[in-house]
Amino acid sequence: MKLYFLRHADAGIRNPEVYPDDSLRPLTNKGRRQLEKVSKFLEKQQVPLDLVFSSPFVRASQTAQFVRKSLELKKEKLVVTPHLAPLGDVAQLIQEVTSRQPLEHVLLVGHEPDLSLLISLLLVGDSSALTCRMKKASLCCLTVDELIVGKCATLEWLWHPDF
Repeated sequence: MKLYFLRHADAGIRNPEVYPDDSLRPLTNKGRRQLEKVSKFLEKQQVPLDLVFSSPFVRASQTAQFVRKSLELKKEKLVVTPHLAPLGDVAQLIQEVTSRQPLEHVLLVGHEPDLSLLISLLLVGDSSALTCRMKKASLCCLTVDELIVGKCATLEWLWHPDF
């Protein structure tokens, strides 16, 4: 399986006065421009997504919706899960993904530092052993033979719209 990780695009700086509930903070115009590049990259790479999982936070779900629409995936191909929200349950996320097998290409849309911690866990078996940071709108691709909570993946590539 190819497991793709996408950090939500730019949503601006946190501002409790404007968004007392940070989960409601939407994408900015810069974020939408970043997603145009992300979508073009995925199209160029001919990534045939089977399913997209997204955090329920507005900025992440907007990111996932943008990608879903640009790749012309049906609405049913997008699954919103609380396990991709900040401090989500990794074991439950993995169970949710594996319960939908067979899947060959899965996109996970979420937040930092959770995505980097999950990538570290899958690559080296420890969420804090590998220091990496997913910038906004960056993509990471791992190859996974059997998705488990632990070392099970190989890094294929890491991409950012500014590369």
